Amino acid sequence: MYQENNVLDLVMIIDDTPVDRYTASYVMKKHGFAREVLEFDMATKAIAYLEENKDNLKMLPQVILLDISMPEMDGFQFLDRLAMLPQCVKQSCCIVMLSSSLNPSDHERAENNPVVKKFINKPLSKGYLEEIRQLYEKMAEKEQKAAE
Repeated sequence: MYQENNVLDLVMIIDDTPVDRYTASYVMKKHGFAREVLEFDMATKAIAYLEENKDNLKMLPQVILLDISMPEMDGFQFLDRLAMLPQCVKQSCCIVMLSSSLNPSDHERAENNPVVKKFINKPLSKGYLEEIRQLYEKMAEKEQKAAE
């Protein structure tokens, strides 16, 4: 799924704040980070999307930008639900926590979660996109080597 020109096919943003979703989406489009950006205002909707598409890897995002504080299901509850999905779903998605939380326990919980690749403070920037791209590339290389 990784493109040689460094553009990802599909990225998912999960954030309940419209301006934060817009900002992240705008930054990704401006810097040619992804061909398509899926935006979800609730983690429950994002989980439903992943569950519906668990057997179609082309419909799964390569990167998920996940907020922490959201109604109904927060980012950590999303990760708990994600853990129940098939391994192929978890392996195909590079998950980055993108939050404005300054709570040290949030940072620690994110860093201790094996599926979270990085914790980034809002707002998303070009520099962060480069870090995320490198994380995804590293994850994709590991997955490819494991498959060989």
